[in-house]
Amino acid sequence: MHFVEPSREVLAETLLAAGPDADTLCEGWKTSDLAAHLYLREHRLAVALGLIARPLAQVSDKATRKLARASNRSADYGKLVEKFRAGPAALSPMKLPAVDKNVNLIEYFVHTEDVRRATERWAPRALDEEYSNALWDELIKRAAILYRGVDLGIILVRPSGPRHVAKRAAVSVAIVGEPGELLMHAHGRRHHALVTFEGEPDAVALLDSAEIGQ
Repeated sequence: MHFVEPSREVLAETLLAAGPDADTLCEGWKTSDLAAHLYLREHRLAVALGLIARPLAQVSDKATRKLARASNRSADYGKLVEKFRAGPAALSPMKLPAVDKNVNLIEYFVHTEDVRRATERWAPRALDEEYSNALWDELIKRAAILYRGVDLGIILVRPSGPRHVAKRAAVSVAIVGEPGELLMHAHGRRHHALVTFEGEPDAVALLDSAEIGQ
């Protein structure tokens, strides 16, 4: 099953419900900044490239700030979110289903939770098993990159049994949680991820201070 479009719908509804000035887990960003980011990465090639190529990062940041400022009123913000909901531009590579899944399945999940979990009271969503499996499959493809800044071995473990060695080292820590929670931890949202750790106390402490998802 293709989960990207339903995930886009959930993210759009979450943004609309929060309004333009709500906090997010993205440092320095309100929901208007996040909505601008989501729209521009699918409609402006220079912005999309700026997310992966450091020399273009300033172009991406400037465009995002400009659109966010122009969309901080409720009506303008609503229009921006609806443009995001409508999907990528006609010539965007994200129109291709394989590219769409590769770059957006995790993006949409994490950013939905960036809005949902930026409040004092939140609870994890009950995810469909097939959706959880799809998130797990995408996570293990990139886990080694997400944990590359950690000087430890990393083992990702689902409570149902599956495990994945993301990184090998003499000392390892196992991170245990449902796929969505493991995703949040792997993308640096460590204080908003419902995971547990198995390993030596010093190793767990080192993981807690390491750069993750950078």
